[in-house]
Amino acid sequence: MNDTTQPLRFFYHPHSRAVITRWMLEECGARYEPVRLEYGTSMKSADYLAVNPMGKVPALTHGDIVVTELAATLAYLADIFPAKQLAPAVDSPQRGNYHRWMFFLAGPVEAVMTAKSQGHLEQQTPEQAMSAGYGRHDDVVQTLRQAVAGKRYLCGDQFTAADVLMASYLRWGTMMKLLPALPEFSAYGQPLHERPASLRAIQLNEADLAAQPA
Repeated sequence: MNDTTQPLRFFYHPHSRAVITRWMLEECGARYEPVRLEYGTSMKSADYLAVNPMGKVPALTHGDIVVTELAATLAYLADIFPAKQLAPAVDSPQRGNYHRWMFFLAGPVEAVMTAKSQGHLEQQTPEQAMSAGYGRHDDVVQTLRQAVAGKRYLCGDQFTAADVLMASYLRWGTMMKLLPALPEFSAYGQPLHERPASLRAIQLNEADLAAQPA
């Protein structure tokens, strides 16, 4: 799996969460082929549906290996570029935190922000909160606040893929008013977005947004 000589293709649209995968690619110093897809056309083409039947981005192909789902693309890249140390070692006491926050962001955080954006939380009953994996919106917000308060990184002194995902979700969530603009969120996230790899990803994304689709 660690054979980085295999061709790496990155399927994306600049106006999507794929920019987070691009940040991770830049952190890894990866050589990759970017493949821009368009909503409703090439993203739903037979060729791309053979890669991701959901017809969504981001996705990666690494030789014959296919990886879809945002958090999975970050975790996979951390694994195939071990020299970059973007995931705690398997025997590290921080490995649990790494998995905890990667899955929390991909699960409850993603779900509650989608529910809020679509107005499903306005009349949420206690019974609905009990059955929902995210509980209540306030539960998720307080968990995120406690996760990052006073922290430079989520996993001790090591910057990891979990920080890429956390900083990105906090920025996107507050920008879209799906999360409150708490000082703990900005104090944690802003320095991470100033990393050279993040700035390169943003520049590449902005250039793509300005370009006409192929």
